[in-house]
Amino acid sequence: MIVKSAEFICSNTQISKLPPPVKPEYAFIGRSNVGKSSLINMLTGKKGLAKTSQTPGKTQLINHFFINDSWYIVDLPGYGYARASKTEKAKWDKFIHTYLDKRESLQCVMVLIDSRLEPQKIDLEFCNWLGEKGLSFVLVFTKADKQSSIKTDQSIAKFKKALLATFEEAPHYFVTSSETQLGREEILAFIDEINKNFVIPHYTSPLERENGG
Repeated sequence: MIVKSAEFICSNTQISKLPPPVKPEYAFIGRSNVGKSSLINMLTGKKGLAKTSQTPGKTQLINHFFINDSWYIVDLPGYGYARASKTEKAKWDKFIHTYLDKRESLQCVMVLIDSRLEPQKIDLEFCNWLGEKGLSFVLVFTKADKQSSIKTDQSIAKFKKALLATFEEAPHYFVTSSETQLGREEILAFIDEINKNFVIPHYTSPLERENGG
């Protein structure tokens, strides 16, 4: 897939204000500081599309980016940011989980994992939640350029082993680097394949709801 256009559409804290769910969406989520903004910018080929920050937990909204006028990248708030208050965390969690569980046009959740780390409890718990909800997801291992490919392979093997304690089989995964563009073609080809089979879901628009439709 060639990315010809990528534009920011909206930021939201309310599910009701999201764009109509008539185009395929791919949600990107991971722990704070996993390199999500850099990955989105690398995939789209637009350096400043998603705002990168040195401050973890900066993305506190659902951001929609419209790609090739045909599908969305959805940038979700990072989870596990320690300095947010419990009330804030609970609010984000509810918001994110509602979006993931109820969004009709969501095709796949891209769960970003730092390839340099041992399996993190918070990542495993999130994957298990997705599994319990029956949501389609893949793993995207980030920052592979920061270490040898042997170490990356070892990290992936450990993570898959940890997931197999609760899953019958490990999900599909990608190895990426925002610096070297590793994994870019593979992820875009994966999305392209799913887009070909996308069927517009039936949904009730706000106007129809008002009119009892």
